[in-house]
Amino acid sequence: MALVNHSAITEFILLGLSAHPHVQAMLFVLFLVIYLLTLMGNLKMLLVIRTDSHLHTPMYFFLSHLSFLDLCYSSVTMPKLLENLLSQKKTISVGGCLAQVFFVFVTGGTEGCLLSVMSYDRYVAICHSLHYGHIMTNRLCNSLVCECWGLSFLDAFINNLLAISLDFCEDQYIPHYSCELHSLFPLSCSDVSTSFTVLLCSSVLHGLGTCLLIIFPYALIASTILSIRSSSGRGKAFSTCSSHLTAILLFYCSGLLRYLMQTSGSPLELIVSVQYSVVTPLLNSLIYSLKNKEVKAALRRTFRKYLQYR
Repeated sequence: MALVNHSAITEFILLGLSAHPHVQAMLFVLFLVIYLLTLMGNLKMLLVIRTDSHLHTPMYFFLSHLSFLDLCYSSVTMPKLLENLLSQKKTISVGGCLAQVFFVFVTGGTEGCLLSVMSYDRYVAICHSLHYGHIMTNRLCNSLVCECWGLSFLDAFINNLLAISLDFCEDQYIPHYSCELHSLFPLSCSDVSTSFTVLLCSSVLHGLGTCLLIIFPYALIASTILSIRSSSGRGKAFSTCSSHLTAILLFYCSGLLRYLMQTSGSPLELIVSVQYSVVTPLLNSLIYSLKNKEVKAALRRTFRKYLQYR
């Protein structure tokens, strides 16, 4: 009977953000604008970092990967969200849902790891500034980024491998606008205890591990900044971390709130989810564009070059 039910379930229905047609039309326009701004903002960061030689440093190498991740992370969920806001039947295939789960794991997990790597970069830049060039070599930077992607792919592969074996029956409704692994467990007629345990362990290890790798370097950074006698020196040292700290708070605070909530479709849960998966990828590019003097200077140089070639 389970096999019959499983073969009958080929798609899920995403309940989305609203069932009211006029509200859906307004949300479509709003999210389309946000998505286009996210694409343009992060593509702009990638272009400026690649073309401006002043930004060919480890810090901006990591920032270019962060922009690429935000670009990918937003593109995992936003196109389907925009499609469902315009369609009557808000469905997603089981395979499409599991693919979305996989890429959410990969991009979200890699971003968490990359933020911790960027914390180490800031620690070396402030606490060991004289040896920064010798420590943060191209080989080390490439290795750290590859490890971030590799760990996240492994995490996503293990969790998705268990999810693929689940049988889905009866209820097809997901009270959300996208697929997340823990939202699939109530829809399964299989034993989900193993999948749930693996998800819990990987989330705790991944989340706690990256948090510790951020907190420890910043504790040393804070100690170093406080030991600087001049207020201008302290301000300059802190300014090199302010954009990164803002990105960390946006990512971890909204992510922690999201995953502490049950998938119920409540307005608060949906608001936090929108902040986590839709707004944060846009804000990261804005934060680094508006708060970073070097990026603003590079944007002006790139714009002047563009005008000269016209």
